[in-house]
Amino acid sequence: MEPIANSPIALLPQLFRMEYSKMTAVLCRLFGLNAIEIAEDIVSDTFLKATEVWSVNGKPDNPTAWLYTVAKNKTKDHLRRVNLFETKVKETIPIFIGNNEFQIEQEFDFTQQAISDSQLAMIFAVCHPVNGTESQICLALQILCGFSIEEIANAFLAKPETIKKRLLRARANLRTEEFKYALTHPVDASAARLEAVLRVLYLLFNEGYFSKTDDHFIRKDLCSEAIRLTLVLTEHTATNTTETNALLALMCYQSSRLDARADAAGEAILFEQQDKSLWSRELIEKGNYYLVNACSGNAVSKYHLEAGIAYWHTTPTGDKKWEHILQLYNQLIIMEYSPLTALNRAFAIAKVYGHEQAIEEVRQLKLDDCNYYHALLGYLYAATAIDKAKMHYEKAIDLTTSVSEKNTLMKVLEALKTERPG
Repeated sequence: MEPIANSPIALLPQLFRMEYSKMTAVLCRLFGLNAIEIAEDIVSDTFLKATEVWSVNGKPDNPTAWLYTVAKNKTKDHLRRVNLFETKVKETIPIFIGNNEFQIEQEFDFTQQAISDSQLAMIFAVCHPVNGTESQICLALQILCGFSIEEIANAFLAKPETIKKRLLRARANLRTEEFKYALTHPVDASAARLEAVLRVLYLLFNEGYFSKTDDHFIRKDLCSEAIRLTLVLTEHTATNTTETNALLALMCYQSSRLDARADAAGEAILFEQQDKSLWSRELIEKGNYYLVNACSGNAVSKYHLEAGIAYWHTTPTGDKKWEHILQLYNQLIIMEYSPLTALNRAFAIAKVYGHEQAIEEVRQLKLDDCNYYHALLGYLYAATAIDKAKMHYEKAIDLTTSVSEKNTLMKVLEALKTERPG
């Protein structure tokens, strides 16, 4: 049953999403990752305690501080129980949890610095290359973002049991000396590991921006978590690289348009039909700030190029706007080819050189099983060959798994059917 909006516990779901991963990360640095389940149990018990106490006594003056105090006390209680058990079995034995040795009253804290360091360590640990990309994202959603198995299954259009097995395998793979070392030494700034971290955060953001779930077009919670975790990277010298700043700039630019990308019913709104007054100027300015930081060196990554494209999308229309976008797509497609990049580049070609040339570019891609391929051809043919446009929109609708996108395409198709045949 959902909590009543004005009840004392109504705030808990939001606090859980915001604080769960932070608390777990700090405790994992204390216990060691072999005991991650202990950390997660303590945090879960903390929120359960909040549900019980707040429903009777009301919400405390500082709910977040209350949660951290209870988590700290529960951790000390756990350490005392372990010590009591061990001392009954063996005399003068130190406490061992995972591979770390503790005294009962060992100091640990939930200061902002401790939380930030712990989250950074956890990001690098979760993005260990021993697991595949999908498993890394699943772990990131569960451990770093506090998502349930059901929520992760929705994001991947998979069965909960499949996700559960994937997570169990991924956690088992991470029980290695290298993984524990990564958490003990929070900043593993090797280029290969940071590249994996950025890739996971990039994919996490994209899953929110172009959600694959059957009932959501946009998942703002995923976008927010990806931005929050990328921001953590910029707060540490070793990970505050030009690539990290470029990725954060890209996320800010894309997020600035979230409110304009869907209507009140959650259905997609095409770029050209978006209400630009709904774009967030604050996020665009933040994007500008991080893009300037990203350009402080000589390195150019895919994140630089995509951030540049997003920058031009958020600027007022000018004579050279689409020329700049096309040039960036030309560089991006050479650096890292993908079908979606090729289709986006074709759209830019249409803006610069006209629809006919763009149609030739798109048809050469031969992506007959891709809904975006047919949707773009439908758009390009609409002005000159309505019958062909309708045919491609119908194919796009058949191939689209997103309910929101399907509804948007059906509206476009219905509008075309009122036009005379081309």
